[in-house]
Amino acid sequence: MAVTVRELEKIRRDGLKALKEKLGVEGMIKFIQMYSDGKGDYTEERRKVLKDLNKEDLQNFLREELN
Repeated sequence: MAVTVRELEKIRRDGLKALKEKLGVEGMIKFIQMYSDGKGDYTEERRKVLKDLNKEDLQNFLREELN
């Protein structure tokens, strides 16, 4: 029995929903990370994403999040 792309997408969505309901968002993310193959260069990707972030930006972000 062949499974269609649409059926696989529904299984994926249902699985994520079940994980979120049972473990919460943080638990779901941790669970998925345990089984992720990991691809690419995480360090280089983070450098690109955060290249324009400075100390003041980080301090402002933390102040907003902690208040």
